[in-house]
Amino acid sequence: MDEQFWQARWAENQIGFHQREANPYLARYWPQLGLPRGCQVLVPLCGKSLDMVWLAGQGHRVLGVELAERAVEDFFAEQGLTPELTQQGALRRYSVGEIEILQGDFFSLDAADVAGCHALYDRAAIIALPPAMRDDYVRHLESILPARCEGLMVTLDYEQARLEGPPFSVPETEVRRRLEAGWEVEMLERNDVLEKNWKFASRGLDSLHEPVFRLHRRDSIRE
Repeated sequence: MDEQFWQARWAENQIGFHQREANPYLARYWPQLGLPRGCQVLVPLCGKSLDMVWLAGQGHRVLGVELAERAVEDFFAEQGLTPELTQQGALRRYSVGEIEILQGDFFSLDAADVAGCHALYDRAAIIALPPAMRDDYVRHLESILPARCEGLMVTLDYEQARLEGPPFSVPETEVRRRLEAGWEVEMLERNDVLEKNWKFASRGLDSLHEPVFRLHRRDSIRE
């Protein structure tokens, strides 16, 4: 899984993972995090997700991070927005109002880039990464995010041997194994969504579940 893979997916418009409306779990569970208006939300591997528009509509500042320039440009064009462009270290910063996207490698982010992010929303990041990269992803999040941080994570759970990712299967057991050292993890909901996903159903899968997790940084408990 490398940069060329994702650049090609966007260049060829192979973006079946893109949802054409905001994720329903956001409206259901985001208010439970108790975050104040104005709180900045980190959305890693954001693509052109409409979830960023939804979060901004709740009064949050949004910081997306996306490797593919095409995805970032499409997002702003489809929203009818003309962003201001600046260079921020190794990343290119696109900004309009409450929405900012840093275009480039997620692992180029440092703590200064996300100093205002006391919330995390991951619907498409950890499931986009192969197993070898997931520990690096979690470690990097923990190394750069402020101690006080709340989050919402949505993953997929299916029989990985019957379908090659991405998106990959990241079941509850793996989420807990990778995150519980640094986060409190609470399962909020787990639904079988196979009938709504033809790509997965056509491969003969028996089930496709979406687990939804609330995350709370353990660092904040010690303060």
